[in-house]
Amino acid sequence: MPRYHSLGSIPHKRHVTFRKADGSLYQEELFGTAGFTGMSSLLYHHYPPTCVHQFDEPRNIRPKVVLEDNMRALSFQGFNLQPEEDYLESRKALFVNNDLHVVLAAPMGFAKDYFFKNADADEMIFVHEGSGKLRTTYGSIDFKYGDYLIIPRGTIYRIEFDTTDNRLLIVESFSPILTPSRYRNNFGQMLEHSPFCERDFRLPKDLETHNEKGDFKIFIKKKGILYSYIYENHPFDVVGWDGFNYPYAISIFDFEPITGRIHMPPPIHQQFEGNNFVICSFVPRLYDYHPDAIPAPYHHSNVDADELLYYVDGDFMSRNNIRKGQITLHPGGIPHGPHPGAIERSIGKKETKELAVMIDPFNPVAITEEAMKLEVGDYYKSWSIKETAEAL
Repeated sequence: MPRYHSLGSIPHKRHVTFRKADGSLYQEELFGTAGFTGMSSLLYHHYPPTCVHQFDEPRNIRPKVVLEDNMRALSFQGFNLQPEEDYLESRKALFVNNDLHVVLAAPMGFAKDYFFKNADADEMIFVHEGSGKLRTTYGSIDFKYGDYLIIPRGTIYRIEFDTTDNRLLIVESFSPILTPSRYRNNFGQMLEHSPFCERDFRLPKDLETHNEKGDFKIFIKKKGILYSYIYENHPFDVVGWDGFNYPYAISIFDFEPITGRIHMPPPIHQQFEGNNFVICSFVPRLYDYHPDAIPAPYHHSNVDADELLYYVDGDFMSRNNIRKGQITLHPGGIPHGPHPGAIERSIGKKETKELAVMIDPFNPVAITEEAMKLEVGDYYKSWSIKETAEAL
C-alpha cells in the first residue's frame, strides 16, 4: 500500500546527523523490501538495532505435510482448533506452498516476555473473534472483529488481546501483500471504482519510545526455524520514522461490494494480492437485479488455481451445512459450484448477509497434519444428488 506516512521526530534530510540532547547520534535504519528498490521506511533509534546479547537454541516449527498432491474437494472445521495460551504456539499452518502458508490460530494471549518478527513473510491477520492492540516499532493499531492487519516482513511486534477468546486467520506471504494493481493509478492512489479507498486504512499511531537497556527477547522466524535472540535494548526505541513500509489495518466491513444485473465473477471481491495468489472479501450485498438473474454462482472449472474459502458469518447461499470458521478447499483441475438445491433457492432472493474470506493460490497447496485433524469427512460427496436425497 504505497502511501507516505510519518510519526515522531525525524531530521530534515535523509542520512544526515540527527543528535540527541546529550549530543550523541540517533541511529538510522533503512527498513525496506526488494533490496533498495521496494517500499521502505527510515527509522531513528536511540541505540543501534544490532546489539545482540545472547543467541539461544533455534527450534524447528516447519509444518508437517501429509498430503502433497490432492484432487479431492475437502472441508475443515476451523473452530475445532483448540485454543492455546500463547500466540506463537497457537499458530497452526494448514495449507502451504512456495508462495504462502495459510494458518489458523486460537491464542488466549501473547506472552509478555518476548516480541516476534517474521523475517520470511508479510502477514495478513484476519480477526474473526477477539479485539486488542497491535504494538509495533511504528506505533500501535487497535483491532476488532472483521479487521485485516497487514504486517510487512521484518516488523517487530506484540499483540495485546482484550480477552482469551480469539480466532485468527493468517496468511504468510513470501512476497509483499498489496492492494490490487487494477484499483491503483500510476501514483499509487486508489481509483474511483475501487471497492475501498485511503480513508478506510487505519495507520499506526501513538508511537511509543522506550529508551531502555536490558535483556529483550525477540523470536525471529526464518525458513520455518524459530530463532531466539536476546537484544541489549528495547526494540521499540524509535523516536521517529517516515516512509511507505509499515503495518496497517482495514476492516472487511469497509469493503464496498460491486454488484450488477447478472452474476459478477469472483475477481470483483478482490481485496489483496501477492505473488501467485489473491485474497477476496465476500460481504453482505444486494443480489443481481436482472428479472431472470440467478444469484447463485455458476459451476466453474478452476483449472488454474486452488480455492480456499473461509466462512466468517451469515448464511452462505451456495453451500449446505456450513458453519462459522469452516474452510473449504476446491482444488484446481476439477469443477465446483453450488450445492444441490442452492441454485433454485437463490432465485428471487434480493440480498445476502454472507461474510467470508477467499484465498486463491495459483499453485497447488499441500495439506498439513494440523489440517487433517480438522477435516470434515466425505465433503467431496456433498454435491451428489443421490447422497443428498438419501440424507433427506
